[in-house]
Amino acid sequence: MELHDVWFVLIAVLWTGYFFLEGFDFGVGVLTRLLARNRVEKRVLINTIGPVWDGNEVWLLTAGGATFAAFPDWYATLFSGFYLPLLVILVCLIVRGVAFEYRAKRPEENWQRNWETAIFWTSLIPAFLWGVAFGNIVHGVKIDQHFEYVGSFWDLLNPYALLGGLVTLTLFTFHGTVFTALKTVGDIRERARKLATKVGLVTATLASVFLLWTQVDSGDAKSLVALVVAVAALVAALVANQAGREGWSFALSGVTIVAAVAMLFLTLFPNVMPSSLDTDWNLTVTNASSSPYTLKIMTWCAGIATPIVLLYQSWTYWVFRKRIGTQHIAEAVH
Repeated sequence: MELHDVWFVLIAVLWTGYFFLEGFDFGVGVLTRLLARNRVEKRVLINTIGPVWDGNEVWLLTAGGATFAAFPDWYATLFSGFYLPLLVILVCLIVRGVAFEYRAKRPEENWQRNWETAIFWTSLIPAFLWGVAFGNIVHGVKIDQHFEYVGSFWDLLNPYALLGGLVTLTLFTFHGTVFTALKTVGDIRERARKLATKVGLVTATLASVFLLWTQVDSGDAKSLVALVVAVAALVAALVANQAGREGWSFALSGVTIVAAVAMLFLTLFPNVMPSSLDTDWNLTVTNASSSPYTLKIMTWCAGIATPIVLLYQSWTYWVFRKRIGTQHIAEAVH
């Protein structure tokens, strides 16, 4: 396997890790409107992801940096063609981080309510737009012979990509709901399990249509296996949730995300960004990659840094592994 193939796989792994981890905290942000009944319950939800949300975003920074260094032409075409949606995602992530940090800085109800509203919208919008972006990457966009995007913003809002956005939004919300059931106690835990069933059924329907569309459009035997695993894991997650096995449900919803992202990258390879105008103008792992020397240096750096990142993130999740509930918020306030 060539180094550019290795880095395609590594970038796929980074995006998978990002969607697995950031997926549930996007979902929890959406639940501040869908599940929480009062201010105390909103604080419970925010506290479940409070120690980990910023660490989860490390995966996005690493995925973006790796794409820039390993496949500069892919990075250039992607970020110039998808400039507006990616800018919206960036602004949302900035505002979201500020909202988490500033929400409790003042006691006024309006102040805290406004930041809670910001958390909801800046969780929902990126969860949707990431699906739209990856839908377009997999389906193909208007790239010319100079490997430049020549379409418009409205070309990105096609039915396949919009369906992809709905899939990521519902899948992340389901992932966040089972995470909430896993991390909380009391009434909010029970309501999270009930909501997970409803959201999961919607997710299963949308995801099945989207993945089947992808398979018919550009799939092969390997992507078909990933499709079956994704759908089976989602159904199993729903069954585990009904049985009150939150840990298994969360793990299986994570498997769904991993398998679905794997399927998208399997259908994409060896392209990194197909052209809908002419297949000869596709960006591939070969024509979009950096020099072999650059990839070699990157491989050594990744081999040293990646285990360190995994260790400190694992330690963070272990330290903050206990469940919380409204009673803990009351004690803290008192």
